[in-house]
Amino acid sequence: MRISELPEEELLLPGNAACHGCSSTLCLRVVLKALGKRTVLVIPASCSSVYQGMFPKSAIAVPVINTAFASAAATASGVKAALLERGVDADVVVWAGDGGTYDIGLQSLSGAAERGEDMIYICYNNEMYSNTGVQRSGATPYGAWTNTTLSGKKEHRKDVAEIMISHGASYVATASAGYLLDLYKKVRRARKISGFWYIEILTPCPPGWKFPMSKSVEIAKLAVETGMWILYEYEEGKIKLTGVSKAIAEGKRRRKRVEEYLFSQGRFSHFSSEDVFEIERWIEDRWRRILGRNVYAAPAEFYV
Repeated sequence: MRISELPEEELLLPGNAACHGCSSTLCLRVVLKALGKRTVLVIPASCSSVYQGMFPKSAIAVPVINTAFASAAATASGVKAALLERGVDADVVVWAGDGGTYDIGLQSLSGAAERGEDMIYICYNNEMYSNTGVQRSGATPYGAWTNTTLSGKKEHRKDVAEIMISHGASYVATASAGYLLDLYKKVRRARKISGFWYIEILTPCPPGWKFPMSKSVEIAKLAVETGMWILYEYEEGKIKLTGVSKAIAEGKRRRKRVEEYLFSQGRFSHFSSEDVFEIERWIEDRWRRILGRNVYAAPAEFYV
């Protein structure tokens, strides 16, 4: 399948108020192509609640419910129940940033996943609170500059996708703004699965990550090519790597040096060799954990 073969209908309209180079709008455009018009979006406080515009001139051509930071999953649960009561067949989708997923919205997300609500939760992860001025979130990686971690964050990010797996979600997947067909196929696949499902997309942010707005897709690809972000899907107790991550694990492609990714962004410009080593250690540890649960076995030289 090629990008040119995606549905032509546009449900995220041009002229929205997103920053130039915003990769979350690129991903939302593709997600809506995969879902179609019979979709209701629930959006907590985030960049999306700004760039969608104001009713009746919204840039999103499906029904949207804006809700409080902490309650997106709870709101979506109620909307789904109401639609079922009225006999309306529609996909109810939370479209939330990492602040509304990893931190402020984690409680309602956990509750919806634990109950097995028949709904879709998509986190577009730009690894910070971008809309409120670039503050750290639970998704911010080790060492990254933000306006609340001026000398670099001291902790590694948590992994909400793995938390959703531990909740017994029907389907969990990761995606990247650099690989839009991978994202499209995962959304289409997940729509066929009943129950709660969660997709997390890495969406680089030019002003927050401090890189030129023309480099968003390139950096999203580098995150995967260097192993900082792993593409996979989880279903029926198994993790299956996809795309470039699958090729790396099978020894068909070598990982790029992580410095290529880190030093393409101003938020890591202060890094020392010790910081780079810590990131490398974290990457190796995470790959071991993922591959330990995966059907593919990595060649021995992968760990060298």
